[in-house]
Amino acid sequence: MGFSNKEIHRLILVFTMCICLFVNNGLAGKMKIVEAPNTFGINNNILAQGNRMQARVLPSPVSGPAHLHRLAGKCFSLTESTYRYELCPFHNITQHEQSFRWNAYSGILGIWQEWEIANNTFKGMWMRDGDTCGTRNREAKVILVCSTQSKLAQVSEPSTCVYSLMFETPLVCHPHSLLVYPTLSETLQKRWDDAEQARYEGLITEQGYGNLLRDIFEDAGFLKSHKVKEKLPEAAVQGETHSSLEKCNEDFQKQQEEIERLRALLTHHNIPFHSQTGNAEQLIQKDLCRHRCLICCSVTDGTKGAGTTTMLQHLRGDAG
Repeated sequence: MGFSNKEIHRLILVFTMCICLFVNNGLAGKMKIVEAPNTFGINNNILAQGNRMQARVLPSPVSGPAHLHRLAGKCFSLTESTYRYELCPFHNITQHEQSFRWNAYSGILGIWQEWEIANNTFKGMWMRDGDTCGTRNREAKVILVCSTQSKLAQVSEPSTCVYSLMFETPLVCHPHSLLVYPTLSETLQKRWDDAEQARYEGLITEQGYGNLLRDIFEDAGFLKSHKVKEKLPEAAVQGETHSSLEKCNEDFQKQQEEIERLRALLTHHNIPFHSQTGNAEQLIQKDLCRHRCLICCSVTDGTKGAGTTTMLQHLRGDAG
């Protein structure tokens, strides 16, 4: 039994509509910033390519220096050998094989996660949780370098499934453009100042100092949170601060008067204090002198406490 031309045309129309619905549903919910899969090869299956571009995780919020936020929503391409790389800062990195093979690879190398920070500097952007690569997921580190224009300049694979990308941009040409301290809120800057002071006074170890900084960077949104919070020693948190030399001298005089009052009280009750109590008094005097020199002398002659001042100037990016 044959079909008329009108019936055949109707069947073709229904079949076409089914295919369109299938493709649209199959590609729904994919990544926001991903260029269409390559069209090389006569047997390249678009639906299969779309499935490969499925993100494992959502990208982290945009963070870091405010002048770099303008890169969000933009993408930069580079073709090397048989691959085209697509970098979308604060979103993802993709790789597309420019090949006539029927199963040419097109996938995700990493999703924006966190900054790498060292020595008060944003060292690079980490893109993680990319496509499966053996027993692990692909990941990539983006290094920002100064240039006259923004472009993806180089891609390499220093180790299996770990990629290194060099992104050139004029946005990082200023010497202070990648400093971490100026990007923090006043509250987080104060926490960093307290950690720096505690480290200077020897109240915390280098490891404790590093943990405090990581907590600060996590709270700022620069690093992924691991829920390990470090606290300053109680002495550093509750220690008295002096805003001026006059205030410092005033507090020191009050401490002296208190010692004299206690000494008179002991004498009145015929309690000896020149031996053991005298040693305690010496310890109190030494402690007072140490704190007095640490805070006051920086006001008078800069011989003590200048190191902390210099460190804070470096953190802020001050010229000096």
